[in-house]
Amino acid sequence: MTREDLKDRIREELGLSKQESSEMVEQILNTIRETLSKGEDIILSGFGKFEIRTKRERTGRNPKTGVPYTISARKVVNFKPSKLFKDLLNG
Repeated sequence: MTREDLKDRIREELGLSKQESSEMVEQILNTIRETLSKGEDIILSGFGKFEIRTKRERTGRNPKTGVPYTISARKVVNFKPSKLFKDLLNG
């Protein structure tokens, strides 16, 4: 599902205008982005948890040449689905 598909689905489900559904989706995504960029977790009951994890620096290897190089430390977004969500997916 793309961003546009999500906007269309919300518009159909809630009976909103195209502009209203677009603004709603953009606001939700901006709030998620801003919250995570502050290092705060997002916990959505019955859905899951978005969190920032820090990966440490490590040594990697170029697969073509085999030459080792350093992969710098970085932050990544991790999503952990709730038990309810996992149960729904697994029937």
